[in-house]
Formats: sequence, structure tokens, C-alpha cells
Amino acid sequence: MKNNRPLILISNDDGYYSKGLESLVEMIRDMAEIVVCSPDSPRSGYSCAFSATLPLQLELRREEEGLQVWSCNGTPVDCVKMALGNILSRRPDMVIGGINHGDNASVNTHYSGTMGVTLEGCMKNIPSVAFSLCSHEPDADFSMMTPVVRYVTKRVLDEGLPAGVCLNINFPVVDEYRGVKVCRMAKGIWENETVRCLHPRGYDYFWMMGNYNNSEPDADDTDNWALRHGYVAITPTQIDVTNYPMIERMKAWEFPV
Repeated sequence: MKNNRPLILISNDDGYYSKGLESLVEMIRDMAEIVVCSPDSPRSGYSCAFSATLPLQLELRREEEGLQVWSCNGTPVDCVKMALGNILSRRPDMVIGGINHGDNASVNTHYSGTMGVTLEGCMKNIPSVAFSLCSHEPDADFSMMTPVVRYVTKRVLDEGLPAGVCLNINFPVVDEYRGVKVCRMAKGIWENETVRCLHPRGYDYFWMMGNYNNSEPDADDTDNWALRHGYVAITPTQIDVTNYPMIERMKAWEFPV
């Protein structure tokens, strides 16, 4: 790897072989040296989980000029930690999660392994961005995302991001984007999340399924609204989840100690 070019670490939660990740690499390959470290199989929904009891392994899957692709048997966050501690010879200039197959808007932010990648990079004080497409199709077409992905990547490489802040960027599946909205995370909830089934041997088992219920469908300043109306949704996301007004409110509580 050349030291005079930016270095970007990429990971995801769909696996090192996913089309979304491969598309991302091709979109930005001329902009930086790229190291990929991603799970060896899908790890959707792993959020910021890391492996405390599983022995981790790395495997070099592909190496070309300016590109290395590694797989890890752990979680998306494990992949970032392993790359930073065992693969990279220098600190990356940027961490990118994605491109994810499926949106990571609203409360999905908290479940997403793609966002786990981005939050881990952000916690390490590395400018970090997540890209997701609102399609779960394995062979989805990511090409229309290219101009925005390249623009954001260049801006972040050139300017960085504030400490403790990363970007969660979701793309709708449309014929043409209406524009880009910088917006907040929508309020919503997953409902009917488990489906009970009867095993042929007579015992019950369950599938995690569910339906997403947008709690504020008419609010026009949210990521859900932007995606439904054909806009790319960018949500600046921060590590600090403290509710500061509640701190002030609780100062008036009369605790028994």
C-alpha cells in the first residue's frame, strides 16, 4: 500500500462477497488505497456486537494494486477492530460501512451491522460514513448511487467530520433522485416481531420477522419521509446519546441517599 494516498477501510454486514460492497469498491477505487475487512457470511442485525468468546480468524481473499480484501469470522465491529489492530500498517483516513442491501433509516440505525461498522470507526475518531440502498435484492443495481457516494467520500476525506459524529446515508430505489435531504431520524417501532411455528417433531420455534410502523408518517423532516419521496437521506449521527435536558430535570429529584 502506498503511503502518499488516502487509506479507506471498508466493512459491511452482508459479507465480503456482496454486490453492494464490491460496487462500493469500484466506485471509489481511484480515490484511495482500499482495505476491505468484512464478515465471511451475512451478519445483518449485529449492530455494535463484538465477539468476546469466539476465537477470530482472518483470511486474505484478494489482493491487487491498491486493494486488499480480507474476511473475518466475527461481527462487523470485529472486522473493524481486527483490521485496525492486525491488518493496517497505518491509521485509515476514513471508515465506510456498506453499501448495505436494505435501508438503515429510523430505528434500524440501532440494529444495523453496517452502522455498527460506522459507529466503531467514529468511536476511534476516524471520519466514518454508512451507505445503504433500500433494496434487499442480492443483485440490486447500485450504479445510480455513484455520484453521491464519490462526492461524500471526497468531502469527508478533504474536510473530515466533527469528533463523535458520523453520517448515515440511505438511498431510495427510484428512476431518478429528486435531490438530497439532510434530515433527522424518524420515530418508529417494529411490531409483530416473532412468528410462532410448529416443528414436525412437535415443539414450537420462532422466526424473527416484524412490520415497521412509522410513528410520524407526515413529518417531512425525517429520513423515512425523504426516502418515500425519492430523496437521498443523510442523517448526521452522534456517539453521545446523553439526554441533556433530562440531566437538568433530574437535578430536582430527591434521591434517598
